[in-house]
Amino acid sequence: MYIKRTIESRLIEFSKNFPVLLLTGARQVGKTTVLKNTNFCKDINYVSLDYPNLRSLARQDPELFLQTYPAPIIIDEIQYAPELFPYIKIRVDQDNSSGQYFLTGSQIFHLMQNVSESLAGRVGLLILNPLSRAEIYGYDEIHFTPSLTMKVHRNESINDVFESIYCGAMPKMIASANLRPEDFYASYVQTYIERDIKSLAFIQNEDKFLKFMSSLATRTAQELNLSDISKDVGVDGKTVDRWISILRTSGLIYLLMPYSSNVIKRIIKRPKLFFMDTGLACYLSLWNNPKALQVSAMAGQMFETYVVSEIIKTYTNSGLDPRTRLFYYRDNNKREIDLIVSENDCVYPIEIKKSASPKKDAIKHFSVLDNVDAKRGKGIVISMSPLIVPIDQDNMVVPIGCI
Repeated sequence: MYIKRTIESRLIEFSKNFPVLLLTGARQVGKTTVLKNTNFCKDINYVSLDYPNLRSLARQDPELFLQTYPAPIIIDEIQYAPELFPYIKIRVDQDNSSGQYFLTGSQIFHLMQNVSESLAGRVGLLILNPLSRAEIYGYDEIHFTPSLTMKVHRNESINDVFESIYCGAMPKMIASANLRPEDFYASYVQTYIERDIKSLAFIQNEDKFLKFMSSLATRTAQELNLSDISKDVGVDGKTVDRWISILRTSGLIYLLMPYSSNVIKRIIKRPKLFFMDTGLACYLSLWNNPKALQVSAMAGQMFETYVVSEIIKTYTNSGLDPRTRLFYYRDNNKREIDLIVSENDCVYPIEIKKSASPKKDAIKHFSVLDNVDAKRGKGIVISMSPLIVPIDQDNMVVPIGCI
């Protein structure tokens, strides 16, 4: 069963404006599937570099490969043959018509240098993440910004939410009613380590890397502390930094940067770490029961991870870069705002609470934004409240169903 993806409209727009389209994202988020099911790609030939013979041809004789598989063409797993990029450049320089090459790749860290060197200005880049709530539940999706016109798309209990957190949002998990999360994610992690980490990132100590991934999973929704992770895993800080970069550019984690302003001083400068799929975070941090997770010390972290990752998806699905719009705030006085949306010279503070009845002090630090060099917009507390409830004229409590 194909689940319609929000990003389809952006794929169509990009195909009309760029000769090359590159769709990146973590493994198994549905990159190939969405291309094959988008109308303009249905009649386009497809070739996958997963096949060793085709991969060998693409690497050893890129010119012959592109003659054998002429444009328009979908080339899957392009990271296995970066030798193709200069030859694609030659072709699109000769013929700059749009919609010629549709490329997918699951290792952004391996792709981006080749893309920036060979295809700058010629390629439209989009990122696909796991399924969003809108895609799973079938409602229209726009990038998330607090406003008076927000509406509740779906009512759900805390049990429903933690079931979603535990299962994650990978298309195969959502489509397979009888597939257990622990079985899916065990296979997923093993495939990732074998095909991406060992073969492309050249990391041979897979036990250490798995321990590193698990250590990060227990720290989701927390500030990134390289020293603590280094001690926990038993590798040096430079290795931790490199491995974080690999997970980040593989699409598995996201680093939320701190909000800064000329007016605000003494801010914490470390980024905040979030897993982009809560099911993977649950598996790596050894949770095998959503109800146990729901009452655990990690419940708040996982709830925040779920909310933030869902908001990030609304931006990437719209073809927008969340790095320029989403931030968090924390200063040396321990004043913190979970999420800040910055858009159109306006900042919107967001607090995230697992409670169904968050207290008014949830917004106590929103005032730090009153004096920044941008207008202060509507503040919200995303929670398990069943209704949108005004706190005062500038702030309100909203259900998670508004995302």
